[in-house]
Amino acid sequence: MKPVSGAILLATTSFLATSTAAEARPMPQSATTPATPASAAAPDPAPMLDKWPGPYEGVPQWDKVTPAMFPAAFEKGMAEARAAFAKIRDNPAAPTFANTIEASEKSTTSISRIFPVWGVYTSNLATPQVQAIAREWSPKLSAFFTELNLDPKMFQRVKTLYDARDTLGLNVQQMRLLERTYRDYVTSGALLDAGQKAEIKRINGALSTLYTEFSRKVLADEETAIIVDESAQLAGLPDSFKASLAEEAKARGQAGKWAIKNTRSSMQPFLMYATNRDLREKVYNAYINRGDNGDANDTNATIASILKLRQERAKILGFKNHAWYRMDDTMAETPDNAMKLMMSVWPAAVARVKQEVADMQALADQEAAAGKGPKITIQPWDYRFYAEKVRKAKYDLDESEVKPYLELNNILQGAFYAAGRLYGLEFTENTGKIPVFHPDVRTFEVTRGGKPVGIFYFDAFARAGKRSGAWATSYRSRSGLRGDNIVLASNNNNFTKGGAGEPTLISIDDASTLFHEFGHALHSLLGKVYYPGLAGTPRDFVEYPSQVNENWLLTPDVLNRYAKHYRTGEPIPAALVAKIEKASTFNQGFDTVEYLSSAIVDMKLHNRDQPVTDPDAFERETLAELGMPKEIVMRHRLPQFNHLFSSDAYSAGYYSYLWSETMDADTWAAFEETGDVWNKGVADKFRTILLETGNETDRKDAYRAFRGRDPDVKALFKRRGFPTE
Repeated sequence: MKPVSGAILLATTSFLATSTAAEARPMPQSATTPATPASAAAPDPAPMLDKWPGPYEGVPQWDKVTPAMFPAAFEKGMAEARAAFAKIRDNPAAPTFANTIEASEKSTTSISRIFPVWGVYTSNLATPQVQAIAREWSPKLSAFFTELNLDPKMFQRVKTLYDARDTLGLNVQQMRLLERTYRDYVTSGALLDAGQKAEIKRINGALSTLYTEFSRKVLADEETAIIVDESAQLAGLPDSFKASLAEEAKARGQAGKWAIKNTRSSMQPFLMYATNRDLREKVYNAYINRGDNGDANDTNATIASILKLRQERAKILGFKNHAWYRMDDTMAETPDNAMKLMMSVWPAAVARVKQEVADMQALADQEAAAGKGPKITIQPWDYRFYAEKVRKAKYDLDESEVKPYLELNNILQGAFYAAGRLYGLEFTENTGKIPVFHPDVRTFEVTRGGKPVGIFYFDAFARAGKRSGAWATSYRSRSGLRGDNIVLASNNNNFTKGGAGEPTLISIDDASTLFHEFGHALHSLLGKVYYPGLAGTPRDFVEYPSQVNENWLLTPDVLNRYAKHYRTGEPIPAALVAKIEKASTFNQGFDTVEYLSSAIVDMKLHNRDQPVTDPDAFERETLAELGMPKEIVMRHRLPQFNHLFSSDAYSAGYYSYLWSETMDADTWAAFEETGDVWNKGVADKFRTILLETGNETDRKDAYRAFRGRDPDVKALFKRRGFPTE
């Protein structure tokens, strides 16, 4: 499914991003929990349907919304959207750009307000009640949007304009919008016959159900935890992390114990610091086997069904396979181009892993010989633990030495500082002055030149019912046509909250994630697109602005101002900053192979004629063919790969992080070449050509306008410390 017109544009986009991705991440629920029937008495859904009241051109009324409102809201929202759609479609006047394309872009209905709220409930507040609503309504909503996407009469209006486009006197933006609207209809199936359209509708509905089911199963495994009874088993863990594990156990009714939740935010630091090797192995295996335990939450059969339906849909739509279908509107353009980039990096990454493992094995052997440790062969659950030892030995840098200087609020203020210096944005906290959806959420008024331009919502902490990972969303985007000027942007993270009375300390990796997601928010806050239909960018461009923003985290200006010891308030020592810089390429083999193996397997999974029927076997065989180092597992194994199977969003598209990072590294080189990474001229050029313009021009052309050429992959190799020749 793809967006069809303005009245439905934001709603469809939101549905694709939340209903099939985030909606599919509710809390686990017993089979006996009843669904909320659509016919049951429900509160008035007006708080979701009505135009948002309050300051800043209106804000969501989180304090007045309840999950029980959604069924009635969906019914009324769809009816209103369908009526608005029909008014444009059935206009007796001959189609013009103004009465068809622009009218659709200008039209706003309540459904565009429902889905931002629904997305938060399914991603951040996924109670069992929300899960029940999601199971019931995902296929209904899918059918609704498919119906509009395949409407023959509306398509005929668009096609009439498209066929005569060279005679309409359109400006560049209007021509691009018309061409993209026509293309979206065609790739959704508008040219198919009635029987084929019925099949597309069936497939989309079935997929929406499977996406919901996949994510429910993964989250069910992520909600489990390993309970530890004795403090001695947690030797090596920082006190702040142990305190967070104690809080998790207390929340589970296990006061006096420690709970290691089955999520990355718990797994990663545990494997990094815990000296108990047997417990490291147990935590590691629980994490990598999410969705792959042969039980009720096993996802392999679900994945096989998804792959079969995706292939059927691609064939009906005239594409070779799902990968070609998903890459029809990307910068890379074809699976081969994406694979070419990935395979250009893979050999160097694997070679670096071999060096890293050799260094770790040598250190482990030395410890064993000195009687300071067991005789072992490095295994995947050892990698992070011994990598930290090697980092200490090579660079005299210990992650636990850095963490006390990375207090969450200070690092957030550092992100604000960088945005102000680069783009003139100012952030003033106004938490408590507008509604929020959870007490943990903080809000900030964003101004530029003294004028309000947005609100930034910050939901930082992991909790039950909140999907794992980190993501950014916008509840409202800027549009010149609609007169929407105040952007409502959000960041959602899963940091582990500090223990009672303690601040939240984060790792360098966590801090980088914060800057990354904040880069998405900046992209939204700085956008100046006239037509809403030109706001969204290709998947392999989406991560580019966020990855660029990560670069300013470790600059001396940010660290010296905001990396302060959480107890003494002393700034991070210059010597420690120097160690961080010196170790910047450390462990890049692991980071690259962990990510890239997932991206390559994704592309190979979807770029094939016959759909895979045994995902586990396919994963093993593909990794063996690639020469995957045995000491590393994919960052996302297929049975838990939400990017691929909770929606279409990143399917055959996980490569996009590498594609974006190639541009990111080359962009950072543009700043470095000036001798000043805060260079205002480069920042202004980056903002006006690439951040403000959405998809108003081809993104490859926009990059060339910014850099004067295509991105140079050598910048990426240099950043990761790989040979450039």
